[in-house]
Amino acid sequence: MNPEHLALIEEFRRSAPSNFKIEFSGDTVIMQALPSAIHERNLAVVRRQFEAHAPAGHLPTGNMDLASPEVAKQRNPDLTYLPEEAMESTENKVPAELALIAVEIVSPSNPENDWVGKLRDYPLMGIPLYLLVDATKKTVTLFREPEAGRYRMREDADFGEAVHIPEPFGFVLDTSVLLPY
Repeated sequence: MNPEHLALIEEFRRSAPSNFKIEFSGDTVIMQALPSAIHERNLAVVRRQFEAHAPAGHLPTGNMDLASPEVAKQRNPDLTYLPEEAMESTENKVPAELALIAVEIVSPSNPENDWVGKLRDYPLMGIPLYLLVDATKKTVTLFREPEAGRYRMREDADFGEAVHIPEPFGFVLDTSVLLPY
């Protein structure tokens, strides 16, 4: 990415209203309004299940930018797990390849960002697992095994069906507790 573009994007992020989430993919800036109560509830329910199985030495976060300058990507997943050492900084940005997973609760106002943009970006950024909870479709999808810029494996489930979350978490996600929009 052109360093001048990166500086402009960072300035835009600093001056944006606080009720918006800002990300970028290449030279594209993605702005989204803050999420609804159902979005936050579903995220909390998923996070609680992950916390019971999180590997030692890793912490959850929902407000950390995952950066991959070599592929000109910076994303901020709804939930990710990072090594504790990565969280000992005053920065709000860490290398994306440190993330164990990216979890997104699909925004009803901009589903393409999660289903297209992030599905394209996360494997390029080296994120090994991508979990998508789509409350509009009442589905949960797990992507894994990034290779050559895409995820090789995909598991789909309807709300109420089990989703097998692989190691380093190693558990079955209960989707029956999720609410649709």
